[in-house]
Amino acid sequence: MQSPSSLHDIRVLDLSRVLAGPYCSMLLGDYGADVLKVERPHSGDDTRRWGPPWVEGESAYFLSVNRNKRSLALNIKHPKGQQVLRELVAQSDILLENFKTGTLDAWGLDYPTLSKKHPRLIYCSISGYGRTGPQAHRPGYDFAVQAEGGIMSITGPADGEPHKVGVAIVDITAGLFATTAILAALHHRDNTGQGQYIDVSLLDSQVAWLANIAQDHLLSGNIPQRRGNAHAHIVPYETFPTSDGHLALAIGNDGQYQKLCQVLERPDLWDNPSYQTNASRVALRNELVPQLQQAFQTRPTQDWLDLLLDAGLPAGSINNLSQVFAHPQIQAREMLQSVEHPTIGSLPQVGPVAKMSTTPASIRSAPPLLGADTATVLHEWLDYSDEQIHELAKEQAIALSPTPSH
Repeated sequence: MQSPSSLHDIRVLDLSRVLAGPYCSMLLGDYGADVLKVERPHSGDDTRRWGPPWVEGESAYFLSVNRNKRSLALNIKHPKGQQVLRELVAQSDILLENFKTGTLDAWGLDYPTLSKKHPRLIYCSISGYGRTGPQAHRPGYDFAVQAEGGIMSITGPADGEPHKVGVAIVDITAGLFATTAILAALHHRDNTGQGQYIDVSLLDSQVAWLANIAQDHLLSGNIPQRRGNAHAHIVPYETFPTSDGHLALAIGNDGQYQKLCQVLERPDLWDNPSYQTNASRVALRNELVPQLQQAFQTRPTQDWLDLLLDAGLPAGSINNLSQVFAHPQIQAREMLQSVEHPTIGSLPQVGPVAKMSTTPASIRSAPPLLGADTATVLHEWLDYSDEQIHELAKEQAIALSPTPSH
């Protein structure tokens, strides 16, 4: 018998698009929530058209963050579409949206309005700059927020241009922050019966995960600089060239550094009192690191990894994605899974991260075709008749035909 999921009795009305919101609702879906993805008829979520690659008309981007959801093609600009949405709210525990500030207010779909009738509703807004403050109306995009929020100033080679992170990390972390806030709000509602409003911004999220770098600046007043792959506070903690490539080395304490010197057969790098504490190694990084680089270039990467790992030292190869998904640990941890898609067939997916012993997260359904569940949801959530549904379709308040996106 399959174990129940953590959120099996929770309904999520997901009005969000692109990445941050859909990532949040996907996580809630992985934990078992019934997620209803509301999409524009005929065009759907923006990411359905972001490609190539496409497979059987579906974009890889859309497929990456929309499993465990059902798709309702609803025209919320249409008065009858707005009425359908209000009725869906009455059946929902959580509403998630990322419209521009003020858009839903104009239709009476804002939290103050909805919460009067539905005090248990948890309403989460994700936006670029938040719903308050002088820039609340600005549209938010991950790349621009990486620039404004500081991460690009500390990412990239020391003598090169600022770099963005290789994935839309601000969107992803905003989705994570939204998910944790929603789970906290659910716990509060269990205790009090009261829902609440959650305001998550990309900019706030980006600043929050500056973590120790932000704290360093706040305490010292120093402006952190780009260091390439080097760590601001730990040495040696960066990539090193080998005779046939590179490896990543993360020496976290003085005992590990002593072991490293033994592996490198360089006792002199430990015997020198100037290198025996991390603080002194940080101060003398420009003197020490070139000596380590020279030592690592004497052997190929795999030889060094074998020696380092045998000594219990944290090191890793720099893998491409083909190597990542072939990694035995990734496979053992079920981070590569598959689900049956209606047009693609077997669809590979990155598996859920959290391994929960009693209520495990799971991939139960593939990302939906646009509008594939419109009639089913209106029957199931709102008890609409076939006649009512076809009348809404005739008036273009909904769309019924599930179709590939591209």
